[in-house]
Parts: sequence; structure tokens; C-alpha cells
Amino acid sequence: MSQHEWHPETLSVRAGSEHTPYGENSEAMFLTSSFVFENAAQAAARFGGQEPGNIYSRFTNPTVTMFQNKLAALEGAEFCVATSSGMSAILACVMGVCSAGDHVVASRSIFGTSVQLFSNILKRWGLETTFVSLTDPEAWKAAVKPNTKLFFVETPSNPLTEICDIGLLAEIAHASGALLAVDNCFCSPALQKPLALGADIVVHSATKYIDGQGRCLGGAVLGRKDILEPVYGFLRTAGPTMSAFNAWVFLKGLETLHVRMEAHARNAQALAEWLEQQPRVARVYYPGLASHPQHALAQRQQKSGGAIVSFDVKGGKDAAWHLIDATKLISITANLGDAKSTITHPATTTHSRVSPEARAEAGIGDGLVRIAVGLEHVEDLKADLAWLST
Repeated sequence: MSQHEWHPETLSVRAGSEHTPYGENSEAMFLTSSFVFENAAQAAARFGGQEPGNIYSRFTNPTVTMFQNKLAALEGAEFCVATSSGMSAILACVMGVCSAGDHVVASRSIFGTSVQLFSNILKRWGLETTFVSLTDPEAWKAAVKPNTKLFFVETPSNPLTEICDIGLLAEIAHASGALLAVDNCFCSPALQKPLALGADIVVHSATKYIDGQGRCLGGAVLGRKDILEPVYGFLRTAGPTMSAFNAWVFLKGLETLHVRMEAHARNAQALAEWLEQQPRVARVYYPGLASHPQHALAQRQQKSGGAIVSFDVKGGKDAAWHLIDATKLISITANLGDAKSTITHPATTTHSRVSPEARAEAGIGDGLVRIAVGLEHVEDLKADLAWLST
């Protein structure tokens, strides 16, 4: 039975692994900056690309390669470039695909730091970005220009869990000669495979569900090799490199990805249904609920609603902060993807550097709270949020 016939759960555990002559069962961690060559001719062949093999851990390392191969197998991708963080993955993607004078169409419902990257830093280097509604295909069509090179989305979005039709958006992008990049951080390949739905590039913050326990920073860009060759070239030269240690941690995280995501989603569904019944909650945003505007699309495109639940607390910022401060079990932190549930106030944390006008346009109000639902018992999470019931 070949790897191509394995189920996703088996790929999580077995794909990409290579073993040294010592016969280790767990993947080896290669903590080395450089690699020794047999002779000068081999060194020249490696550097010149005539012979495969490791050269320097800025761009070739066996542990990182195993992580790249495993994640590529899970996403159904031909090639993967691992990076030092999720944001460096987005940067590497754009720097590899785009040039000065190009145009990007991006969802306005992306992570606050991603907004800053496109609208401030990349703008200084001659890249123009137009932000549009994630869920309005006509807005994407209208935003296209002759120099449009890339569509960039998160689906589900952060923090309102909006969902776009990946296949439809891919058709719009390709009709204009652009590529579609999808940040798959919220779902991971356990719940959604954008490449199979028509996307050209998948971006990950491995820091989140790929790790699963809030230990390390990392990112990845995946897709066809011909599309990602310039992304790899950017990594090789600029060096936003994933460390071998972090790659090893992510390899261990991927082994349990499917069982964790099932448990996360089961807890999130139960918590979202409970939140809808609480008197202090004005609205709940969760793709697994029938009340979610893209619920039917989520059922077609994702295996479940995922682990992120956001909701509006009646009373605005003061009430949202009161709820957050009243928690004893849930961790007050903006990170997500951890076994521990986390809670944050997006308007003053993850999206605090986004202008009030842009936040309002994206639907991020002062009463919005985001919970990344962890692996605790859901009844204990409800008890920790008991103020909502009073």
C-alpha cells in the first residue's frame, strides 16, 4: 500500500518521515548550521543545484524537510516552504509571487497584522492592495486591475469566522490571471483542503493547530513547485527560516492533528450552542451554527465548524472586558490553536492597530469576544463564562 493510498490520519503519523542508520522510530532533530561534503566537487554540485542534499540550515535541513513533506502530504501539495512564523510565511508568499507595481486583492476580514503588512509595509515597496468583502464575489470581480497578481483570503476569517466560496473565488482569480492564496490557519488540513477546492497557494501559521500546544513559532507556504520556486528563493536569500527544533515539535504536533481538531470542533460546537442561549450574548459567530450566514457553505467546504467561536457581548467594551476578567480557567491571550482555551478582545488586541473605521467596516465591534476553544471539558468552560448567564 503506497503513501498515496493512506488515509489523512495515517499521513499525519507516517508521511514524510526519514530515518538514519540508527533506526530511530521518532524523527531525528538535526541541530546543525551546516553540512559537510565528501569533497570539493560535491560541494560545488550541491551549491550549483546539480546534486540534491543539504547545504546550510538557512534553507536545507533534514528535520525541516520532513516537516515540509508531511504537511505537503496532508494538504495535497506538491511543494512546501517552511518559515519562521505565520507572518513570515505570508511575507515569503507575497515576495515570491509579486513584484513592485503589482496589485493584490485581499479580504478586509484578515488578521490585523496581515492588514498592516499589506497596507503599510508592502505598500512602501510599491505593492498596491485593495481590501474587499470576503463574502461578496462581485466585489472581488470589481476590484481586479490589469496588474492584479494575487488574491489573498483567510477562510474562516479572524475573528468573525466568515467563509468564502474557495472554488468560486479561484475561478474569479484565474479569469483575471491572478493566483488565489488561502490562509488555512483556522481549519488546518484536518478540516479543509483549499488546494483541492481550486486555490493555488495555502499559507499556514504552524504556531496554531499544527503545533497544538502553544510551544513554537513557525509557518508554511504550500502549492505547486513551479509557483513556489521563487518563494523558496526568497527564503534561501532572506532567511526567514524555520529552526530544526521547531520543525521537530511541529512533526510531533501533526501526528495528533486529526484527533485534536475533532475534539476542538466538538467542544466549540457545544459551547457555541450554549452561548446562543445566554441573556448577555447578542450574537454568536460560528460556522457550525444554523444561524451563521455561510453555514451551508461551511458544511460543503469544511469537515466541521472548527474551534473558533466569537460573540458580541451586550454592553460593548466594558462588558466584554468584565467577562474576560471574570474568567479563571480560560487563558487571557491572543494566541489560538492551543490545547488550553484562550479568550481575547479583538478590538484592543489582534486588531488594535487597525483603524476604528476599518474595524467597523469589517464588523469588529467593541463588544466582540473571541474564544479559541481548547480541549478542556466543555462544562468547565461554560462554568468559567457563567457571568453571561446572569
